[in-house]
Amino acid sequence: MSDCTHDCSTCGESCAERKPSKADFLKPQNSASNIEKVIGIVSGKGGVGKSLVTCLLASKLAKQGLKVGILDADVTGPSVPKSFGVKDRARQDDEFLLPNVAPNGVKLMSINLLLENADDPVVWRGPVISGVIEQFWTDVRWGELDYLLVDMPPGTGDVALTVFQSLPINGVVIVSTPQDLVKMIVGKAVKMATMMDVPVLGLVENMSYFKCPDCGRKHAIFGESQIDETAKELNVPVLAKLPIDPEINRLVDEGRVYDAELEELDDFVDALK
Repeated sequence: MSDCTHDCSTCGESCAERKPSKADFLKPQNSASNIEKVIGIVSGKGGVGKSLVTCLLASKLAKQGLKVGILDADVTGPSVPKSFGVKDRARQDDEFLLPNVAPNGVKLMSINLLLENADDPVVWRGPVISGVIEQFWTDVRWGELDYLLVDMPPGTGDVALTVFQSLPINGVVIVSTPQDLVKMIVGKAVKMATMMDVPVLGLVENMSYFKCPDCGRKHAIFGESQIDETAKELNVPVLAKLPIDPEINRLVDEGRVYDAELEELDDFVDALK
């Protein structure tokens, strides 16, 4: 068109220059769900405790009387149901899949709740995994939720792209550990969120230190933290620094992550609310 401004958001024409907007990919909530906020929990690499942070945050929010759900988008490495001690397979009604409910009221949907055996591997290609994640959003009766936390797979690949494009993510929390490469890894996650026009709510440093039960001194097992400097450079806040705590490990192994008490998350929850 001769009068084209190249701003496709203000134009209803279908032309060769038109580029798809973010809204073109979003999947709407179903009629059985009313979710206020969708928060992605992400990491630039695996093994940083992203799923643990998701479970701890969900439990903390639930203790404050909020209605919380977890969509386990880490399809090839699901660990959320085991952390909550949920073993029964998910059921369905005439229209939707029904999320399992943990003892503390947190609603869960994970591929492990659909497999015949929880230890069966998920050997699927990216498009199939992406389709399952979309179904966890569109085909699950989530009901009334204040927060739906999405435990995303590590990295910035195909599945993460599906979550960012298909779900109405209100913001992401990036989980990292105190290592020299943290700046590069966190930077990649921040840049992907920026590219997808998703706000970065802040950083959580897991395994930040070990607190001696005898003297109370904090020991930097994995080296001195660089999260504050990294956060300053990226212009995002540090939401929490979580310790290495054998008690939390024990509760997760027993399927009782909801019993964990971690005051380091208090400010994080207040900021999120």
